[in-house]
Amino acid sequence: QVQLVESGGGLVQAGGSLRLSCAASGRSFSMYVVGWFRQAPGKEREFVAAIRSSDNQPVYTDSVKGRFTISRDNAKNTVSLQMNSLKPEDTAVYYCAADLSVVAIRTRSYQYDYWGQGTQVTVSS
Repeated sequence: QVQLVESGGGLVQAGGSLRLSCAASGRSFSMYVVGWFRQAPGKEREFVAAIRSSDNQPVYTDSVKGRFTISRDNAKNTVSLQMNSLKPEDTAVYYCAADLSVVAIRTRSYQYDYWGQGTQVTVSS
């Protein structure tokens, strides 16, 4: 079992920044991939970024490359998502998720085993 708790969402103006955090507990944190997904009203949940445990190798969706940075601290069992240059289209509920497969980073939501409750990010224009 893995428990994930997100924090750090909020309301920000376009061009601003937010930092999301995901605190994990349960199974050994260093053994699995952690990803961030987001879901806007009326839209499918989409992959944002993920980071591998073995080498901290990140993967990003194209729309956030150069603006978002994912990082993990295995000693503190946390994964962060630094979001800069935010745009109104980044508005969504952001979810932290754990993929217990240690093979490679995967980007489909059904491939992740555990989810947090989500945190709202709203970017005003």
